[in-house]
Amino acid sequence: MIVDCAYYKDRQRQHEGPIGLDRALEHVKSGQGFVWLGMLEPTEDELAAAGRAFDLPKLAVEDTVQAHQRPKLEEYEGHFFIVLKTARYDQAEERVHFGEIHIFLGRGYAITVRHGEASDLKPARQRLEGQYSELLDAGPAAVAWAVLDQVVDDYEPVTAGIDDDIEEVEEDVFTSKGDSSQRIYFLKREVIEFHRSVFPLLGPLEALEHGAYPVIPDGLRRYFRDVADHSRRVDEQVHSQRELLTSILEANLSLIGVQQNKAVQAISAWAAIIAVPTFLASIWGMNFEHMPELGLVFGYPLALFGMLTSTLLLFRFFRRIKWL
Repeated sequence: MIVDCAYYKDRQRQHEGPIGLDRALEHVKSGQGFVWLGMLEPTEDELAAAGRAFDLPKLAVEDTVQAHQRPKLEEYEGHFFIVLKTARYDQAEERVHFGEIHIFLGRGYAITVRHGEASDLKPARQRLEGQYSELLDAGPAAVAWAVLDQVVDDYEPVTAGIDDDIEEVEEDVFTSKGDSSQRIYFLKREVIEFHRSVFPLLGPLEALEHGAYPVIPDGLRRYFRDVADHSRRVDEQVHSQRELLTSILEANLSLIGVQQNKAVQAISAWAAIIAVPTFLASIWGMNFEHMPELGLVFGYPLALFGMLTSTLLLFRFFRRIKWL
């Protein structure tokens, strides 16, 4: 469905509410200002209608219908198509929810299409209409900056939430609160998926930053540079989180191995302690008549004393080497 459709001219919005598609096309054909059409989870027919109305590239429209695209920036003979991955972190589930925003840019129009857990673009539109209204002179490229800036800013709460959970996992591992391998694995999987959304965006942003697309005004390029810096910082954080989770997983497995070794050592020590009196008792328990010890008055107490002494000596030995 169409969420909003606005016509911008002379650094301001020209209508209070959304305008119709026919009215928007009239403004586009006039060659003055530009139109920003925002769509949320549109049907295939709605996208096809918008594609015919604005003469959108067919391949780009097909990608938008199918969704599940990698972040990218493509040029189609004066038309630009941008795909962004949005992210939102669920602290309770320790899961990153992803969505997509597809942006069509052309002469006199900008179309944004949101799929899934996409970022809310209302704050981006409000910033462009208020604090950064001078950027409206750049035309549809200003919409691309506003959306990119909003999406990248929304990445930072995701990295912060993952950092909090990594600290919890790290504390659980080193305070021996049980096996955290499963939790670490699922966190690492979410971080990898998040990295797949952030990393491919660096290339298009660097291209915009370094002037690969002449349609981007020089005055707007420094704003794209700021977005690129933020995205690089997020990518570095995600990379560090992947390495940290790998280290925590290895430490967790090592600690589990140490605990298992301690258990094996304790079992082995007790088995050795029990083996000595068992061995002595088995000798004296043999049914032979001519055994010197059987004729001694203190033979039985002496045997018990020998067993107890050997047991205590072995116990002290294993305690000293910290097997018990």
